Amino acid sequence: MPPIAERKDHPLSMRLPETDIAIIDRAATLRGRSRTDFVREAAVRAAEDVLMEATPIRMSPEGFDAFLDALSGPATAVPEMVELLRHPSPWEQDETKTGE
Repeated sequence: MPPIAERKDHPLSMRLPETDIAIIDRAATLRGRSRTDFVREAAVRAAEDVLMEATPIRMSPEGFDAFLDALSGPATAVPEMVELLRHPSPWEQDETKTGE
């Protein structure tokens, strides 16, 4: 038995040009999603991004001082990043195999 669909209390209707619908449908198909699910997910993700950009970060004066100290202190190497950067990138590895 398929799961019960979430109740939709707030319908949203939009009028879009055919070209926009075609792009949305193509992307939704590539993701294996319905147009509605794809548009809803994209709209919610965009709204979350805007809210995150507008949300102030609050901290105590002591916390802010510690934050500034961390930013102005010397950089610390992250061993995993150092190791990763020592290896050639995949496209560089391909060049060594083909001799180009």
